[in-house]
Amino acid sequence: QVQVVESGGGLVQAGGSLRLSCAASGSIASTDAMGWYRQAPGKQRELVAAATSGGRLNYAESVKGRFTISRHNANNTVYLQMNTLKPEDTGVYYCNANVRRVGSSRYLQVWGQGTLVTVSS
Repeated sequence: QVQVVESGGGLVQAGGSLRLSCAASGSIASTDAMGWYRQAPGKQRELVAAATSGGRLNYAESVKGRFTISRHNANNTVYLQMNTLKPEDTGVYYCNANVRRVGSSRYLQVWGQGTLVTVSS
């Protein structure tokens, strides 16, 4: 019914840039916050950046000044522009969307399948 799909991951050298895209689609009545999380081997999944439907942005301290999150297309699309990438940015990046499906009275968190970002030193 509802899908969240990420794209844009890949291999990049330190100092390079990547732009991740995420689109939520399906029978969506409304969308609240959308965000990007990442998980490196042996580490917990962590919030990278998030954007509320009202335009409030939040970033992890480690990416402030380097990453930019933006919302588009009636709040169902979110991008993550990643600049000055570092090896420690390596991980699987997941998009999360808080959506209310048509016919539902509650919001659910829907996760994408993840896209791998590898930053070489």
